[in-house]
Amino acid sequence: MFTGIVEEVGTVVGIKRGQHSATLGVKAEKVLEDLKTGDSVAVNGICLTATTVSSNGFTADVMHETLNRSSLSGLKLGSRVNLERAMPANGRFGGHIVAGHVDGVGTIVKITRDDTAIWYTVKADSSILRYIVEKGSITVDGISLTVARVGESEFSFSAIPHTVSVTVLGQRKVGDAVNLENDIIGKYVEKLLSPKTDSEQSGKSNITREFLSQYGF
Repeated sequence: MFTGIVEEVGTVVGIKRGQHSATLGVKAEKVLEDLKTGDSVAVNGICLTATTVSSNGFTADVMHETLNRSSLSGLKLGSRVNLERAMPANGRFGGHIVAGHVDGVGTIVKITRDDTAIWYTVKADSSILRYIVEKGSITVDGISLTVARVGESEFSFSAIPHTVSVTVLGQRKVGDAVNLENDIIGKYVEKLLSPKTDSEQSGKSNITREFLSQYGF
């Protein structure tokens, strides 16, 4: 599990592509402090497993499904990537619950500046937009952000200059693809409220909209 608080920006220094997979080599510093082979690292918001760790970087395998559903397939040598280690049990929860399982890819369609804030508008598929709510959380390339506006085919968020300067947001431009992960809570609530199919166990669930509302959801 991650929090969406990027620890550093690394650099892709190696890409070995297979028929349906790839191995990434990433140059890093901070995330290497206690990283071990087998540990999880979020790379642009995608949970990957470190397969080797050296004094100046790590490697990670990227499977077919991940390449198909994320922007990692577009990485090249020299690409900058957001990095975050898995959250320790005694760590601070500065962002929101981030699984590192990307729901899909969006496209930046507008970037504007409003005083100190920098606004980004991202076009996304309806299957992603259905879980995005105004003032809710969204993970963009591994960054925990607050949704400011939601439209029929896009959503917007604003970022402070610090966030832009210490993440890959500062390099993003109109037309760029970004990895999107919805707030996981909404997806679980929807699943609980969905009627069961004939192939599932019979019986009525005790989880209703009234029950969730009563207990603060």
